[in-house]
Order: sequence, then structure tokens, then C-alpha cells
Amino acid sequence: MAEAAKETPIVSKQVIVPFILVTSLFALWGFANAVTDPMVNAFKKVLELSNVQASWVQMAFYGGYFCMALPAALFMRKYSYKVGVLIGLGLYASGALLFYPAAVTEQFWFFCLGLYVLTFGLAFLETAANPYILAMGSKKTATQRLNLAQSVNPVGLIAGLVVAKYFVYDKLQSDDITDFGALDEAKRALIRVADLAVIRDPYVILGLVILSVFGLFIISKMPQTKAEGTMPSLGDTFRELVKNKKYIYGVISQVLYVGAQIMTWTYIYQYAEAIDLAKINTVGYEKVDVFSYQLLAFILFTVGRFIGTAMLRYMKPGKLLMVSAMLASIFVGGTIFVEGMTGLYCLVGISFCMSLMFPTIYGIALDDLTEEQSKVGSAGLVMAIVGGALLPLLQGVIIDAGGNGVADTTIMGVSEVNFSFILPFCCFLMIASYGYMAYKKFNNERLK
Repeated sequence: MAEAAKETPIVSKQVIVPFILVTSLFALWGFANAVTDPMVNAFKKVLELSNVQASWVQMAFYGGYFCMALPAALFMRKYSYKVGVLIGLGLYASGALLFYPAAVTEQFWFFCLGLYVLTFGLAFLETAANPYILAMGSKKTATQRLNLAQSVNPVGLIAGLVVAKYFVYDKLQSDDITDFGALDEAKRALIRVADLAVIRDPYVILGLVILSVFGLFIISKMPQTKAEGTMPSLGDTFRELVKNKKYIYGVISQVLYVGAQIMTWTYIYQYAEAIDLAKINTVGYEKVDVFSYQLLAFILFTVGRFIGTAMLRYMKPGKLLMVSAMLASIFVGGTIFVEGMTGLYCLVGISFCMSLMFPTIYGIALDDLTEEQSKVGSAGLVMAIVGGALLPLLQGVIIDAGGNGVADTTIMGVSEVNFSFILPFCCFLMIASYGYMAYKKFNNERLK
């Protein structure tokens, strides 16, 4: 297998231009992911929400994926990938621009609505881009090709984090006030107006940028892959997918992976806050610069993507997935039971292990499917992103066990925020088992 992969180009010269064009989309949704994660904590302070209430930011963001992925797949089953991309970009821009009226009304639900519409667009983009990349060449190099395209995603993540820090968090007045709720209503109202405008601006600018990308795709030519023969009925396609255990377990693993990723990246802010509270009276202690650690996590995530893509030439995807998930579970164990800065370093290290999981699970799950099955099957894997909505909400419930703070009580001898990472720990163990099945069981079944 390794020798065959070496002889087969990951991307042929014939499709290099559309490959680059479609790959650029991966950075766009990476940006949206990264700029939104810190907003959970920002909205919590500005609008005086509990951890559970603030987690509705992620519920709206990743819930949009779940609701629109299947309609997007059915649309592109009938029409072209290019039309699907254009609809995705249009919805993406519309959702981002809704932040302007949301800031005017100062209603949390309006911001959530904007994120919900925005991710309708992302669902279209991901449902189109992932299977399109897989189809741009030999099946032997499909998982490598998707890992290569996904390597651009962290560029968007880093850009989104930089914008969130320097154009949002550093300008939030409420973040500089220890007890925002203790201020009188008039003062809080003034700060709220200013801070919501700060949160609004990056999204409005993003919406305008996406509209320009929309124009670029209109004038660009993109080849459309076509399956040979008659298109099977939708019912037959669903029945084939349900019978495919590798695909079904892949969808479940993707739910767990996305949930673990978002929990790890979202609650790093609460984790750092707990460290600050524990050390706040220590002489010479400086507040944890959580954005620097989040940036380091994204850099490790980026490096891991490239290393993972290279390693797939010499190691089967299932085995690599299993090893990465086991290593991630070890880091999560350190995050839970080693408090303080060492625990934070473990939390950052998880990102390196996670880097190849999404595209590798995606590639394994769609490996044996036809072109038409992949279009519909892709929707299930994009719908699995709903894990990023549900699991962070559960983690917020754990963190709120003792109150709206992050370290109001202890569970099994550690603070509630530390213990909440038991959820990603369980997720990675399940993902490791899927990697093992892909490496041993599913591979052996195909050889029979």
C-alpha cells in the first residue's frame, strides 16, 4: 500500500487549480470556528450569562451544521458542487452580516440566529468540499489528499484567533472588570453597547469578505465529477449506507471527535480562569495569557496536520487514528488530574493529537462508497459536527455544578472545570476503538 501511494500523485496536474480553489474554503470555515469559540466567554461576561447559557453560542453554531447538511447533500446530488459552494458562501455572508442588527437590539438570541444562518452556509461548503477533494484523483491517495486540503484549515483557525484576541478581547471593557455585575445599570448599559459593537465588527467585515469570494467563484470554472451509469434512488443509497458499519461507526466517531475538539478549544478559557483564581493572591503571579496558549494549540494543530499527512504514506489510516486518539486521551488525563500550568500544557498538547482525526475519520468512513453514496454519506459526516453543539453544553452543565463560576466545587478531588474534561477523555477512547476496527476488522473484511 505504501509503495502504491508513493507512485500515485496526491493531486494531479490536471486538477491543481480547482484543488487550490476548493482548498481555500477550508480556511474560511476554520476562521469562523476560531473566531466563534472565544465568543462563548465574551458573551458570558457582556450579557451576564451562566456557562450553560453562554454555551448556546456553540449550540447555534454547530446546530446549523446538523440541520442543513442533509438538505445541502440532496441539493448537490441533483446539481453541481459549484452551485452548492455559491449557496454556501451566500448563507455564510448573510449570517455574518446579521450581527449588525443583533448588536443594535442587544439580544443574545439574535446573535445566535446569525451564527445559525452562518453555519447553514458552512454546512453547504463542507458537504461540497470534502467529497469533492476526495474525488479529485485516485482512491488510494484520497485520505492523504483530504488531509492535505485540511492542512489549510488551521491557517484560518490562527487568523480567527488573532482577530478574536486583538480586535475583540483586547477591546472588551467588561473583560477588564473583575465584577461586572456589581456596576450600576447605567454603567453596565454603556459598556454593553460598546462591547457588543466590538463583537459585531469582525463578523460584519467577514461577511463583506465572503461576498467577494462569492464573486470569485462565480467567474471561476470548476470541473464537475460525474458517477457512471444511472443514479441510484435515494432510498437505495440510504439503505446501503445504513448497512455499512465502517460508515456508521465513522459518523459516531466524528460526532465524538468534533465534540472533543470544541470542548478542548472552548473551555481552555475557563480552565485558565480557574488557574488565575487559584493563584490570584500569590506574590508576583501574572494572569495567564490564555490566547497565547490557544495560539500555541492551533500551531501544534497545524504542524500535526502536515506530519499526519506525511505519515499516512507509511502507516494505515486506522492505525494512525488509533495511536493519535490514545495519545490524546493521555494528555486529557493530565488536564484533569494535574492542576495548574502543567495541566494547561497538557490541554494545549491535545491539539497536536487531534490534528489528523477529522479528515482521517472522514476518509475511512467514505473509503468504500461510490460517488453518489459519498455525496449523501458526506452529509452524515457533516451532520456529525452537531457534536460540537451537544457535548460542550454537557460540559457547561458540569462546570456549573457548584455555581456560575469555574471552580466553585470539587469532583473526585479536582475542580469542576478540570473534571469536566472527562467528556473528551471518553470521546478519544471511543475514537481509538474505531481506529483499531478500521485497521484490523474492517480491513480484514475487505480482503476476504
